Amino acid sequence: MNADEARQLLARAEPVVSAAQAEAAVERLAAEINARLAGDFPLVLAIMGGAVVFAGRLLPRLAFPLEFGAIAATRYGNTTSGAQIDWRLAPGEGVRGRTVLVLDDILDEGITLAAVRDRLLALGAAQVLTAVFADKALGRAKPLAADFVGVTVPDRYVFGFGMDAYGLWRNLPAVYALGR
Repeated sequence: MNADEARQLLARAEPVVSAAQAEAAVERLAAEINARLAGDFPLVLAIMGGAVVFAGRLLPRLAFPLEFGAIAATRYGNTTSGAQIDWRLAPGEGVRGRTVLVLDDILDEGITLAAVRDRLLALGAAQVLTAVFADKALGRAKPLAADFVGVTVPDRYVFGFGMDAYGLWRNLPAVYALGR
């Protein structure tokens, strides 16, 4: 896809969450996370690359000491449908005995986030909490529910605020759904 095609993709997209709504959701999430983890010293792991915007907006609002790191696990790559989980950067042994807060851009089907949680628990994490910027309303059960949710989005392919469409537009301050 070239730059003109990327611009056309955005022009055909439908707004789902405004930039102001996204920032308000992050502010609310920070307050909820601060209340829950105020007395803790968690390891915060962002799932790259989708969580980069969410983590960048959230971390400065957290008012407790933390360690930060990243993991990379995806089912999508640069496509719009999921496949088998690809661990590009796996979590290490440093999670043993720790409270781990996992940040992700979206809880879609929940398969990737459940695999991340299971891997962290298998490595000895004391507890794993999950915070997602967006939770997709699928209308069916998922293998996990996030502990902290910013916004709910419709059951469509969404992008912006860290989420991509064909590897593009993670940098948008708002969230859009692909045009129909």
